[in-house]
Amino acid sequence: MSSVLQISDTLLGAAQNKIRRAADHLLSLQHDDGYWCALLTADTTLESDYILLQLWLHPPASEGPEAGVWNPPNRAQIGRAVDRILSQQLPDGGFNIYVKGPSEISASVKAYFALKVAGLPADDPRMVKLRDCILELGGLQSANSYTKVNLSLFGLYPREGTPSIPPEVLLLPGKLLYQMSSWTRAIIVSLAIVHAHDPQRPVPAGFNLDELLIPGKSTGFSVEDSWLSWRRTFINSDKILKLWEKYGYNRIRKDAIRKCEHWMLERMRHADGLGAIYPPMQYSIMAMDVLGYAKDHPLRVEAIRQFESLMVDDGKTLFFQPCFSPVWDTAIGAYALGEAGFGHSPALRKAADWLQAREIRRKGDWSQKRPDTEPSGWAFEFQNDWYPDIDDTAMVTLAMPHMTASDPAAFAATRARAIDWLLAMQSSDGGWAAFDVDNNWQILTHVPFADHNAMLDPTCADITGRTLESLAANGFKRDHPAAKSAIDYLIRTQLADGSWYGRWGVAYIYGTCFALRGLRAMGEDDHEHYIQRANEWLRSIQNSDGGWGESCASYDNDVYTPAESTPSQTAWALMGLMAGGDTYSSSVLHGIEYLIESQLEDGSWNEALATGTGFPKVFYLNYHYYRLYFPLLALATFVKCQTAERR
Repeated sequence: MSSVLQISDTLLGAAQNKIRRAADHLLSLQHDDGYWCALLTADTTLESDYILLQLWLHPPASEGPEAGVWNPPNRAQIGRAVDRILSQQLPDGGFNIYVKGPSEISASVKAYFALKVAGLPADDPRMVKLRDCILELGGLQSANSYTKVNLSLFGLYPREGTPSIPPEVLLLPGKLLYQMSSWTRAIIVSLAIVHAHDPQRPVPAGFNLDELLIPGKSTGFSVEDSWLSWRRTFINSDKILKLWEKYGYNRIRKDAIRKCEHWMLERMRHADGLGAIYPPMQYSIMAMDVLGYAKDHPLRVEAIRQFESLMVDDGKTLFFQPCFSPVWDTAIGAYALGEAGFGHSPALRKAADWLQAREIRRKGDWSQKRPDTEPSGWAFEFQNDWYPDIDDTAMVTLAMPHMTASDPAAFAATRARAIDWLLAMQSSDGGWAAFDVDNNWQILTHVPFADHNAMLDPTCADITGRTLESLAANGFKRDHPAAKSAIDYLIRTQLADGSWYGRWGVAYIYGTCFALRGLRAMGEDDHEHYIQRANEWLRSIQNSDGGWGESCASYDNDVYTPAESTPSQTAWALMGLMAGGDTYSSSVLHGIEYLIESQLEDGSWNEALATGTGFPKVFYLNYHYYRLYFPLLALATFVKCQTAERR
């Protein structure tokens, strides 16, 4: 009996039934305008920073009977943010940065500040446990630079122990700013304006965080042992910058601040807030405040409105999203539905029209390195015209062959422009990054401010694989120079164990899945040793329940770290194996059975763990629809493979 016939009709029929239920559920979640947009959630640092921003915007009274008392007008919302933070406290008293992860120092320090300033007494048992946990983790001195910078704005951490963020970066030759990642760029410029004004904002009378400091431990920068280290060089440079802040030419600094202000305000146009993501949106509000923008100034009012739009508050629970993800959700959802056989549904026509209307036709920061390229592409959010990204654009153009728009000719022209833009955005090493070309100055990872682990936007296997898949879906063959270079990149970056590192999803399962899918789409022979090694690796890490799971700790450990099975990671592993030519092994069958058996009555799946990556080791994401469209896509891929092999 052939291996194909060993796949029971019962399993195939069950998969087809689950596909219909999953597709019906996904279709029911589409917005009337044609897009999908799931909740995007993270850790408690967002709620903690929200409370910090409220202290900034509504400082304690400076005089009168309530001098030194903090009584913000939105006390009820702050109270709900406090409840949200406390609901996530771990048994050891600390706070983590991903579900079921260990306590993390910066998240714990931010939570302590937010809870204490909001009025939770220091002798409250929850605060005592939290303080003990922070001290065990190294104290306030061990928190990251962002945390220290934020606290220094209120005089709660020595300014000398925080990195200088000079606005003069915009005056330097060589466009240094554009050698940083796009998200760092937006943060740096807005925060430089704030930092340059050296604000010492008031805190409630008697408030401090001295109890979080470990006596005798330096509040300065840590220095690597090597006297030749780049970090030591940058730390010494930071000392010079601090002298410049005190004694430098005031005219030059004022000119730099004006340039930063212009840069920031320009990028707030045609965007849902600066960078359309939480940190620069927060700092842009602070920047306008120190620049003297009145509370009723339209730009400041709009900046606060955009920031608060990230808040989810039903009057009982309050939390923040780091940004919105409608383009990403719509593209993946449409592609999964198309692969499942729903390409001609009215829902996908509406999605096509919605996506077409959001093609970006303005030049953004990416054009600093590609000035002659015609603008196109899509951003992650509703509007973020300065920052279209390669991953979203590849995902949209991958979905487009499954979609028919109301104006087919315009849709075809949009598709062609987007593909040309993708080709132009290939880096010199053959791979693709998220937002920029050749954003790989490794020296910048040693600056004191770089401990958010996202100073650069390097090429990665997951985006390169997806872009290859998109090019193949749009008629490109493996002999095209861009495809050849990208295939070589993927082969070259495969790790010794057979996996690929995933930058934007957790973690090695994600990278391996999309590297294999890109290679498959370009017609790579699945008998090649690198594909077989990847298949063997995926099979070797399967959980006993038939699924796959991986912890965010993989990034800390620099190696795959197992976790309980999740629907999205199981789907990625299955998609990778099938792309590698394995459509009938026991691993694949058990994985399909896991998805079938774990589907809920409404057609969805449960998933608690974070499987999305913001900044490795620092910030993780729960995409609440990953548990829907990736299992749907994996099941659809399985059915297509089996149907094709039975012919």
